[in-house]
Amino acid sequence: MEEKKEEAMEVDSEGNYSKSTQLIHLLRRFLGIQQRRAEAYAKLKSGFDEYMMSGVELNYEHLCSEVTVEFNSCSKEVLEMESLLMKPEFCRNDLAGILRSVQEQEKQKLHLTARIQILKKAGHPSERLVSHENCKFTGTTKHECMHVNEITEAMGTEEAEADAKYVGALNEAIRGVQDAVTNINEHLEEVRYEIEALEAETE
Repeated sequence: MEEKKEEAMEVDSEGNYSKSTQLIHLLRRFLGIQQRRAEAYAKLKSGFDEYMMSGVELNYEHLCSEVTVEFNSCSKEVLEMESLLMKPEFCRNDLAGILRSVQEQEKQKLHLTARIQILKKAGHPSERLVSHENCKFTGTTKHECMHVNEITEAMGTEEAEADAKYVGALNEAIRGVQDAVTNINEHLEEVRYEIEALEAETE
């Protein structure tokens, strides 16, 4: 299907592709980059889920480095495209603006995705494991635990408040990611409409 479209590209008398054809090619490349970003997010999510089950941090850290390189590469390519669209031969500041908005939303999405993963790694405050580093050991098995306190109503309230704050922060980050995804998808729809309109011009 793609090959047929390539063959149908409009060529001028000097053998150069028309402005519309170049724009179509550039916008398709942009959609391809967005596909790469989506695949990187899918890898990051499955790697994080695996880490949460296994507790093996090394593989997850390696994956984070890999995904960071991919995201940086995608951003660099989109910035180059944005710059190209603003040049006199295209003069399409409207399309450059769409690409810029997608970049901003992608940055926000990545920041919030990292925040979600950090929060999930930490877990609910009331469920976090207690460290026994400062406890006094009186024998091979018994120790005087420094964490044993008389549970008071005030402590229970404090714990509940910490949990509520944690849930609030997690939900806020999740909503932020959902909003970013909605905005990105709307912009991608605009790009697809533009491709259709340009293809209609070249027919």
